Amino acid sequence: MSLKAGIIGMPNVGKSTLFNAITKKNILAANYPFATIDPNLGTVTVPDKRLEVLENMYLPERLIPTQYEFIDIAGLVKGASSGEGLGNKFLSHIREVDAVIHVVRCFEDKDIIHVEGNINPIRDIEIINLELAMSDLEIVQNRIDRIAKKAETSKDKEALREVEILNRCKEALSEGKPLREVEFTEEEREVLRVFNFITLKPMIYLANMSDSDLVSGNNVYLDKVREYASKENNTVIPMCAKIESELVELNDEDKKLFLEEIGIEESGLDKLISETYKILGLCTFFTVGTDEVRAWTFKNGMKAPECAGIIHSDFQRGFIRAEVMSYEDLASLGSELKVKEAGKMRLEGKEYLMQDGDICYFRFNV
Repeated sequence: MSLKAGIIGMPNVGKSTLFNAITKKNILAANYPFATIDPNLGTVTVPDKRLEVLENMYLPERLIPTQYEFIDIAGLVKGASSGEGLGNKFLSHIREVDAVIHVVRCFEDKDIIHVEGNINPIRDIEIINLELAMSDLEIVQNRIDRIAKKAETSKDKEALREVEILNRCKEALSEGKPLREVEFTEEEREVLRVFNFITLKPMIYLANMSDSDLVSGNNVYLDKVREYASKENNTVIPMCAKIESELVELNDEDKKLFLEEIGIEESGLDKLISETYKILGLCTFFTVGTDEVRAWTFKNGMKAPECAGIIHSDFQRGFIRAEVMSYEDLASLGSELKVKEAGKMRLEGKEYLMQDGDICYFRFNV
């Protein structure tokens, strides 16, 4: 199960610089709007300390972590939803992602121009959020125009239900309110899923700060962004693209020392990945052996056969049972043999709800 996040924001807020840092890709980062036109794709591995323990235990030929795909989407400007700055094209790319990473400029630099003339992160956030809402509103209105009259005439229950849900969406979006702030039942969300609404996707604000402000923790812009995000129940992650650029050039040991020296416990990227996993309800299970130790991403609430299907569709189709032990038990007891001797190895059937950190061997027959 791949995870895809779109990096959005105004021009010149540090999106492409950040993308360069976290994916080690040399993407054009220029001091003018629309330096990025086509979306840039980059994949990073998801850090998981449990993999290090499993690698040392099994000494596998291959170690395969889960992956995280970033899409760097060109800077959005006022009027993007109506085509300003090629906005419609850029907005279409955001519909393809699972989560939206909204980069907000929280640093002063007279050498880097701002399209609005000065630094004001709340204004920037509101411009982007309004454009996203207007883009979704256009889709809602088009759909209502297409089916409302027919639904009323035919009295089709499903069509009438869809129109009722869309009218609620229209009301919220017309006020600039994102759909993620509207309460929908699971059934209603299923109706809306086909539209891929941007404002229904979870969002994280990424405050791009100077290195000195990140280390000190003092930044007046960050405080304002946090206050704004708290009203939306959204998360804010402070980050410095410059520091992230330096971190990606270091090995794990040097990276750890670097972070300790500047007084930061965790890199911005690591925080971003763990927070994205959290808001998307994602977890990790493992398959282990001397040939391969591998991490797999799954959604919280998935059953054993569904997780087996992530590895291969035949595993799900012919699922018999899963041999399961928890990472915590294996790490504390030291070996599979000791896990079995302690009675901690379990056989689970088709109704078993997978847990984060499960180590599985799936038995199947096709």
